[in-house]
Amino acid sequence: MSAMKELTKGFVKENPTFVQLLGMCPTLAVTTSVFNGLGMGLSVTAVLMASNVVISLIRKCIPNKIRIASYVVVIAGFVTMIEMLLKAYVPTISKSLGLFIPLIVVNCIILARAEAFASKNTVGKSALDGLGMGLGFTMALVIISAIREVLGNGTFFGISVFGAGFQPVTLMLLPPGAFIVLGLLLGGIQLLSAKCKGGDQK
Repeated sequence: MSAMKELTKGFVKENPTFVQLLGMCPTLAVTTSVFNGLGMGLSVTAVLMASNVVISLIRKCIPNKIRIASYVVVIAGFVTMIEMLLKAYVPTISKSLGLFIPLIVVNCIILARAEAFASKNTVGKSALDGLGMGLGFTMALVIISAIREVLGNGTFFGISVFGAGFQPVTLMLLPPGAFIVLGLLLGGIQLLSAKCKGGDQK
């Protein structure tokens, strides 16, 4: 039960994007298509899970004064691996995401989980935490990018949804569109959360 709790908390209760509001830079920048959102989300998930495991393994060997610097070095190593793998095997995603892959190094989600969780828990729990938080982040990116791609291009994963007569809402593919979609989703989640809490109190 504890393992399932660690795995699933990142989906709803502690979702990095919709609850903790972390990783806003890639959330707003790369979600113009589901392809990009999924690629970024899975890349962050891989780095998050691997770095959590390594940091949990070496946590007792890291002097307190250099712990953040040590975390960054570990994370940077895995980001470099992911970047090289994407360039070698999925060059389309690598080219599309561009600079945002190297910027995973300073993604607040990864540093936050390293400091708040992996540095204080076992390897197993840290791996589950990294996987759950990463998949929660991926889910958020896919939801946002699906809305933006469908409204802005009339496609889903590049496949036409509405046909040739559809007039795309170009605003959805621009930076203001990202803020509008994210704001509406956050507002809806807060409203739903308030209603659920009100129901529980009754």
